[in-house]
Amino acid sequence: MPCERKPMRYGHSEGHTEVCFDETGKFIVTCGNDGDVRIWEGLDDDDPKFITVGEKAYSLALKNGKLVTASSNNTVQIHTFPDGDPDGILTRFTTNATHVTFNSSGSRVAAGSSDFMVKVVEVADSSQQKTLRGHEAPVLSVTFDPKDDFLASASCDGSVIVWSIEEQTQVISWPLLQKTNDISNAKSLCRLAWQPREARFLAVPVETKVHLYERGSWSHVSTLTDDLLTQPINVLAWSPCGQFLAAGSVGGVLTVWDVNSKLSVERQKHEKGFTVCGLAWHPSGSQIAYTDTEGCLGLLDGLSTSTSDTSTTKAPANTSTKDYDDLFDDDDDRLMDEGLSDTNSPVKKPDPGHEEDDDDFLMPATGRVRNRGVILDDENSLDTGSLKLGQDRFRDEEDDDVTGSTGLNTAAPLVPLRPVYEGPLPTPPQKAFQSGSTPAHLTHRFMMWNSVGIVRCYNDEQDNAIDIEFHDTAVHHAMHLTNSLGHIMADLSQEAVLLACPSTDELASKLQCLHFSSWDTNKEWMVDLPKGEDVRTLCLGQGWAAVATSMQMLRLFSIGGVQKEIFSLPGPVVCMAGHGEQLLIVYHQGRGFDGEQALGVSCCSSVKGRGRSSTVNLSHSLSNPTCPGLDSQPRVPLATWTSDGVVRMLNRSLGNTWTPVCNTRETCKSKSDHYWVVGMHENPQQLRCIPCKGSRYPHPAQTRSRHSALQVASVSDHHRERTDGGTVLAFSPLPKPLQLPVLQWLRDRRGGAESVPEGAAGAAHEDVCTVL
Repeated sequence: MPCERKPMRYGHSEGHTEVCFDETGKFIVTCGNDGDVRIWEGLDDDDPKFITVGEKAYSLALKNGKLVTASSNNTVQIHTFPDGDPDGILTRFTTNATHVTFNSSGSRVAAGSSDFMVKVVEVADSSQQKTLRGHEAPVLSVTFDPKDDFLASASCDGSVIVWSIEEQTQVISWPLLQKTNDISNAKSLCRLAWQPREARFLAVPVETKVHLYERGSWSHVSTLTDDLLTQPINVLAWSPCGQFLAAGSVGGVLTVWDVNSKLSVERQKHEKGFTVCGLAWHPSGSQIAYTDTEGCLGLLDGLSTSTSDTSTTKAPANTSTKDYDDLFDDDDDRLMDEGLSDTNSPVKKPDPGHEEDDDDFLMPATGRVRNRGVILDDENSLDTGSLKLGQDRFRDEEDDDVTGSTGLNTAAPLVPLRPVYEGPLPTPPQKAFQSGSTPAHLTHRFMMWNSVGIVRCYNDEQDNAIDIEFHDTAVHHAMHLTNSLGHIMADLSQEAVLLACPSTDELASKLQCLHFSSWDTNKEWMVDLPKGEDVRTLCLGQGWAAVATSMQMLRLFSIGGVQKEIFSLPGPVVCMAGHGEQLLIVYHQGRGFDGEQALGVSCCSSVKGRGRSSTVNLSHSLSNPTCPGLDSQPRVPLATWTSDGVVRMLNRSLGNTWTPVCNTRETCKSKSDHYWVVGMHENPQQLRCIPCKGSRYPHPAQTRSRHSALQVASVSDHHRERTDGGTVLAFSPLPKPLQLPVLQWLRDRRGGAESVPEGAAGAAHEDVCTVL
């Protein structure tokens, strides 16, 4: 499928830009961050018509002379095309719409928005609307089933959901994407694409691959990959015939697959490597228009989507030498010999004075002479290009009768006849993260929020600093530090502040401790880790500091900076938590499957000079642990908190099982609200947490007064909002059969009826989530 990449041209101001063709293919329509929709009569149009739809235009769709746009005024508008006259507002959201699309007939429009909702609106009567609720984060993309029975949507909550439009219910949901709290923080736009005509496959971009799910059974039937795709795929688009699938990635790579053979038949690279954020096929299938995040428009021209191009053909007996060269200059060899082409595909350049000398005007794609390996006068020769598309044998001579016909019925089979069983897929191992912190990619974030205080980090163009505040100012006054070393993780105790930064090409990974409770003037120490070793997570306890590194080692320091112990971990670390004399380490025991993680927890403690260690299996996936124990005795309640809001405590009396004691999600007033758990009291039985309205994480502007109010709240039988802004979640949201045993267990523990449990502590969420 040789094609020519046209030079990019300016279209809109810098920012997200989308593109589509009209049904005739005469016009290219784009929208961008400047709030304009531009109508181009080809890429060379120097004076495109424009329509202003708002301050920003996030998405557009075109069908049956109707142009639908999602703009920054929280509306989905409709204009006539190509005149551009306003034709009303289809629907409104409480926040901006993120993506719009038509169904195959143009009678309906689907729109997703940042308020977690998806709406399906009738174009003829906008009062006829269906609202699909179920996502827990902003919606990334929506796409209609060509048969108009289903609708698929992707969201920042990590899920891809297939909906029944008429019943307004979920048919199936896949947790495929990395979780984030906003589209601006998402690694990919995850533009879903449903195969036209047959509607057999739903294509979902997952990291650097494309998953194909079969309509009806909803099973994962195939995965399209390309070694040249090293960054996440952003957008997908099917060819009009439904046989080819194009993808644009964050790194600017454009790839076209033949879905039947699962092979990449075209690769191109953005001329400047910018992110491709818009993709559209020409109705004829001969062109692909694409846009980037700099507002520019580009075009791939000369694509061939005819099925006869990939079938086995026979050279006619009276084929001339020139036609024969045309047959073998099909550039199928280029697809196997070359990697990514940064320039236009090679073409033949004839010399008018030497028409009979074919070798004079052939330009090999790879820059070296081809070995054709055939005889020109052999009329039974076959096109070797078919071998490059995955066929392992030639067709029988009986197929010669239908060589001149076209269509799928006469083409050689492009897929194996024997079904391929892929087996269960391993789950990517969860990355290490720091307990009690919000996502590291945020410019303003919490590096730590615990029972002692708050560590906030600001990293933008104006400031790169760290602020430390204490809930009790008697512990220490607030501190302001310049983050010159680039610290990304921290922990805070009543004795010290521990900070760590990753290594660079010039500098080693560093561990810095501000020991403000020291009796002498030496209140700061710093340690450089060995070359090639990076800090993955850290924590503080009573008189000690622990650091887990990328070499699967744990280094234990005294609070004064002396390395006391070093030992190897059983697997890659996930997170740590510490309290008093206990150190809790979560690590990978092995490779999980079907979305699960195989995690283990090691509890190390030192009581009166005697050290001990034990290991406990974890029955659920962790992500953001915190040590909820607040009393100063060694008998600390060990608990986990998962992203679904469930708090579990380790029950030693039942064989180290994890007993759910509270579900914070059940107490939220809205699906968009969450609680950020900071800690737990055993007596009184309380969870200390931060209410996050419309977000998963607390906003950096929240002050410590809100956290202080939580510590003095009393237990109630249900959660209640305090006048001072605090919220208490008691264990009472448990189901009645489970509530009494848990409370009895807590009473037995306080009364000394149970030995000291040695297990794991943490607050967590699923591995596909953005690390908290």
